[in-house]
Amino acid sequence: MTQTRLNGHRIKQLHTLTGQRLGKTLEQLDLTPAQSHVLRYLVEHRGQDPCSRDVEEFFSLTHPTVSGILSRLEAKGYVAFRLDQEDRRCKRIHVTEKALTCHAQIRIRIENLEEEMVRDFTPAERTTFAGLLDRAIRNLGGEPGTCQTLHKKEETRL
Repeated sequence: MTQTRLNGHRIKQLHTLTGQRLGKTLEQLDLTPAQSHVLRYLVEHRGQDPCSRDVEEFFSLTHPTVSGILSRLEAKGYVAFRLDQEDRRCKRIHVTEKALTCHAQIRIRIENLEEEMVRDFTPAERTTFAGLLDRAIRNLGGEPGTCQTLHKKEETRL
């Protein structure tokens, strides 16, 4: 009899395997997963001159958590702060060239990992797989393709 039940441990196993592979890349870049999520946000919003409040709201994180992440990113040379000319209480976050290079390296690694994951899938199977993943995400109340908030559990590891 063919097993048709999708066991949750398969999803967890896939998540764990992809996390381990990406973790090696992040280690080489001296980043934690949470730092890489924030860095991605900053790179993708660099034309909007985000401040720490924007990061807090986007990820639903506390001010101390975001402050810690940003100070570590600054110490590692990924971001720099500049005072807002209109509101001196606000520091605008600017990504450095190092951050842009790092972001590109992470994206390439993710693309390679995703390609490896579906390497023996036919084009039709790839389309079906993506559609099924999106549908499962929607079924659980998520929106495919959006950045999910970091969990409080991740905050403690920053």
